[in-house]
Amino acid sequence: MNQLDFTGRHAVITGGATGLGFGIAQRLVASGGSVTLWDRDEAAANQAAEALGDKAFALKVDVSQQPSVAKAVAATLAHAGRIDALVNSAGITGPNVKLWDYPVDDWRQVMEININGVFLCCREVVGQMRKQGYGRIVNIASVAGKEGNPNASAYSASKAAVIGITKSLGKELADTGIRVNCVTPAAVKTAIFDQMTPEHIAFMLSKIPMGRFGTVEEVAAMVGWLCTEDCSFSTGAVFDLSGGRSTY
Repeated sequence: MNQLDFTGRHAVITGGATGLGFGIAQRLVASGGSVTLWDRDEAAANQAAEALGDKAFALKVDVSQQPSVAKAVAATLAHAGRIDALVNSAGITGPNVKLWDYPVDDWRQVMEININGVFLCCREVVGQMRKQGYGRIVNIASVAGKEGNPNASAYSASKAAVIGITKSLGKELADTGIRVNCVTPAAVKTAIFDQMTPEHIAFMLSKIPMGRFGTVEEVAAMVGWLCTEDCSFSTGAVFDLSGGRSTY
């Protein structure tokens, strides 16, 4: 594992209790930093923070609710003193059905978490980053946001929106010390697969030229670098993590 330098920095990771969020937290702690895990599952977040050691702190947060996010920002700052990086990893897939059969409530829930959550977390954290004159924001999008997966219209649309908000916010903050980027993984085998049908999983694998799923460690390596000072001249950018499926 290459050594990244996150020494003395503090990151907030949404959806940090499991999956990509937890893997990213592990990489940042291993790189000398500390983390606050934001997750709606309080028990899982506490367990994850305990596993990471004394460099980790956990908070119960509903990223789709502005008061919850604002409260979490205040609690994080009270505990850590600063937020140097924000990784928006919280997300859900929604059901795998045709658009015309898509339950309206499920559509709204996907949008609330996957894109409204990113908006709210960025909105509440950017003020602190602007005050300190430094920050790194990394949004977890998806190759589905570039190409649109069939039977996943809400997920695809929400991740396309994550790409759009990344580009917009990156340009708004380009004249500051804050960098905003996103990554677009193809399928990475985590607990999120439990929300998908076997047919949809097989479809995603069939589209990857490397013939395998990505790993949590591979995503964490790229996200970890995007959280460091070394990521200084990239902003509003989209970094591919698709095993060759998407090359733009």
